[in-house]
Formats: sequence, C-alpha cells, structure tokens
Amino acid sequence: MRALRRGWLRFRAHRAAVAAGLLVAVLAIAAAFAPLVAPADPLAQPDPVALQNQPPSAAHLLGTDRFSRDVLSRIVYGARVSLGVGAAAALLAVTVGALVGLAAGLASPAVDQLLMRSVDVALALPRVFLILLVLALWENAPPWVVVLLIALTGWFQTSRVVRALVLRLRESEFVQAARALGSGRPGLVRRHLLPHLAPTIIVSATLDVGNIILLESGLSYLGLGIRPPAPSWGNMIQDGKDQLFSAPWVAAAPGLALLVTVVAFNLFGDGLQAAFDPRDRR
Repeated sequence: MRALRRGWLRFRAHRAAVAAGLLVAVLAIAAAFAPLVAPADPLAQPDPVALQNQPPSAAHLLGTDRFSRDVLSRIVYGARVSLGVGAAAALLAVTVGALVGLAAGLASPAVDQLLMRSVDVALALPRVFLILLVLALWENAPPWVVVLLIALTGWFQTSRVVRALVLRLRESEFVQAARALGSGRPGLVRRHLLPHLAPTIIVSATLDVGNIILLESGLSYLGLGIRPPAPSWGNMIQDGKDQLFSAPWVAAAPGLALLVTVVAFNLFGDGLQAAFDPRDRR
C-alpha cells in the first residue's frame, strides 16, 4: 500500500499524464455510451444527394461524408471499435506475456532458455507482415480474428520484462523467507510476486493500447481490419482520402481523433511508468 501511495503521488505530479488519463476516461465513456453520445445513426443515409459532403454546421458538427452519414457519429462509434480492439488485444497480449515470463522466471534454466530463445525467434519475425498475410488470406475476417492476431503477435516484449523482474524478485529476502516458511509456488506467486508485477503489467498494457489502436487503424485503412460500413477510424480515413481538397473534414476528423487518442494513451502510459518504476525507491 505504501508503494501504491508513493506511485500515486508521483503520477499526480505528472500533469500531462493526469490530463491524458482524464482524456482516456472521457473517450472510454463516450465509446461505452455511443448510442447516447452520437447525434445520429452512424450508418444512416438520410439524403445521399442533398447532404453529401456537407461541411461542418450546427446540424452536423463535423460535416457529412459522401454517403451523407454524420462524421461525428461515425467517429464516436469508431472510438468504440478502436478502444475495444485496443483494450481486448492489449489485455490478451499482456496476459500471455506475463504467464510466459512468469513461467520462464520460475522454471529450470533449461526451460527458461527454451522459452526465451523461442521469444527471441518470434521477435525477429516481421509482425505486421504476418498479420497482413493472414488477413489477406482470410477474406472478411471477423473482428475477433483481428484482436487475436494482434494479441498473439504482441506479447513477446512483455514476457521478457516480466521474466527479468521475476528473476530479480525470486532472490529477494521476502521471497526467500516465504520459501523458508513453507510457502508453495502457487502461494508464492499469488501473494508475493503478482503484487510486485502488477504495476509493470498495467503499464505495459496501457502503452500497448495506443500502439494497437494505431495498428488496427492501419489495417482498416488497407481494407484488412474492420470492414465498411462499420465505422472505424482507419476505414473513415480511407473513405476520405480522395476528397482531401473538396471535403477535408471526412479524413481529417478521424485522423485527428486517432492522433489525440494515441498520444493520450502514450502520455498516460509514460506517466504510469515513471510513477511505478520499480527501480525508483524514493
């Protein structure tokens, strides 16, 4: 509890991270309550001719696209997609990475070397190329496949970080004392290792969300992620790329939303990392 209190005080002093955290919270709430926040149905085409590519106005705050759909509504629903994919993939990735890192740190040297050399091989493989290859071969892949592919190709770095922490913690005095008192491996992990690993895992997940949102948007832009007409910031930018001069708001609005969201998650993650850095004992 004392370490958490110190971490919270350090995080609170990081004004940019606090502001980013508040922005992330607002985005999450807007995405969760998208039907209440969005001013219109993101798929509705009320008048494909008269309302096509209308500039921002009181009726449509961010304008409309070439199909007369409200851009603001599509951005709000796109936030649900981006944050949902980012959170789900990051959670799955850090869970797998933490389990592998924990197993490697507690296992025998032979098992440890086998797991870490496997991770090294996986890190050497081109992640984006593998994802593109699978999605190109799997036509109309559902969103859960995108989440699974991103997660299963993104846990390697977390496993190495967790392993390094476990190797250091298992030689600490409190762990040695728990072993001397007869604590088994499950109890040792649950009561002594996980509380010390949790801040690092949370920070890793937070930093991963921004990168995953950017990756998902890139896949959707290429037509391999979330497919139209479902709104995604990536496919919205793709829809508007040919109208950058005639209707710039169609691509600029989701692009700005993507930029702000990724920067917010990175600042928030950096603040958490600085606040809960295990090397900082002040």
